[in-house]
Amino acid sequence: MKFFRKMVRPKTEEEIELMRENAILVSKTLAEVGKTVAPGVTTLELNRVAETFIRDHGAIPSFLGYEGFPAALCISVNDIVVHGFPSDYVLKEGDVVSVDCGTLYKGYNGDSAYTFPVGEVDAETRKLLDVTKASLYKGIAEAVDGNRVGDIGYAVQSYVESFGFSVVRELEGHGIGQKMHENPGVPNYGRRGHGARLTDGMTICIEPMVNAGRKDVYLAKNGWEVHTADHRKSAHYELTVVVRKGVPEILSTFDFIEKNVEF
Repeated sequence: MKFFRKMVRPKTEEEIELMRENAILVSKTLAEVGKTVAPGVTTLELNRVAETFIRDHGAIPSFLGYEGFPAALCISVNDIVVHGFPSDYVLKEGDVVSVDCGTLYKGYNGDSAYTFPVGEVDAETRKLLDVTKASLYKGIAEAVDGNRVGDIGYAVQSYVESFGFSVVRELEGHGIGQKMHENPGVPNYGRRGHGARLTDGMTICIEPMVNAGRKDVYLAKNGWEVHTADHRKSAHYELTVVVRKGVPEILSTFDFIEKNVEF
């Protein structure tokens, strides 16, 4: 899902507050989904939980119908990097499931993603999840006024590769606001001091997509699901961030998940 507007406009404080409402709703939705993740549960059930929760709170699941996408959530299991379709697939012990969620509320969008372990996972998988999530915060730390998107990408890439994992090149983070996907694109690799300049008030989604094996991916026949070429597992975490002077402001949060979901 990479469709960007041409203009990059910092948001007003009033707009940021509306986006914060969306970001909190998305965060709470992911926590509700996380409570449901377990061996024996279908990914369609996860989608049902999310859509019900979003609509019960007066919002619209913004992924549903987006460029023809058929569900409220992108649910990507094991070697699916992103954009997986909910289905009758039954989650199994040792799987990982990336859940990407979007909302539309009061004219603005929210977007966040979290990768859940299903039951007990092996040591390499746990390391993949921990490193990917940590790389997200490394990237967020660079989302300050005057930096460039290459500073974010460099921070993510250098951290991930130091553990022997790889960053997907074909997919990236994005600006967000009244459109789900706005400029600038925010790659998870790059060089310091390169790319679009970040300015105070810009709202962006940073979302490392990290493979246990090679960086190479391929697109499934359905035109949406992106798989790792070597079929090893992938992880994906995403938060919405406001670029600020000095310290970035994180609008969405994993706190609802990590305080209420047992891993």
